[in-house]
Amino acid sequence: MKSTSLFLVGLATIASVAAVRQNATTHIIAGEPTQSWSLTDSNGKKHSLSDYKGKFVVLEWTNKDCPFVRKHYESGNMQATQAKAKEMGAVWLTIISSAPGNQGYLSPSEANAYRSEMKVKSAATLFDTAGKVGRNYGAKTTPQIVVLDKAGNVVYNGAIDDRATPDPEDIKGAKNYALAALSEAMAGKKVTVATSRPYGCSVKY
Repeated sequence: MKSTSLFLVGLATIASVAAVRQNATTHIIAGEPTQSWSLTDSNGKKHSLSDYKGKFVVLEWTNKDCPFVRKHYESGNMQATQAKAKEMGAVWLTIISSAPGNQGYLSPSEANAYRSEMKVKSAATLFDTAGKVGRNYGAKTTPQIVVLDKAGNVVYNGAIDDRATPDPEDIKGAKNYALAALSEAMAGKKVTVATSRPYGCSVKY
């Protein structure tokens, strides 16, 4: 009788834990595979994660009005990082997860104008207006960087570098986490810093 009671308590506990997990807000972290997704870019082209199978991919969350984003774009650091990643063979995708009407949201034409003005070097600017992709990756700030390996697994998720300020002067001497993770992953090495605390403005879901 005692063993039966313990068994039933065990089942109840398992069910309770399962319910908590189901209702909890979860996101993909370093070492985990990415869920499939599709987003449309500023030119109306659809991009799916499966399109980039076999390639390293860098995802960058952005908000052009955020001082921390402006730090990296107006100094040219973000564009230089994007260009370096492309040179290394990775695909860099910029993502706007701001909902329509919220700060950071841009229409396709506005996004293209900004890309031209800032000479953005990413492959495309994608719209995640429902916020599903951003939430899946736990994107909290702009900028925030996620690096995926050839299998789509997350190998890095966090800040672009180790200088959490809006001051462009702090870029000099900063450790670029995005390029470091990409370099190590491409060399078949374990990424030394696989996660870091992202800094910047909150994503306006």
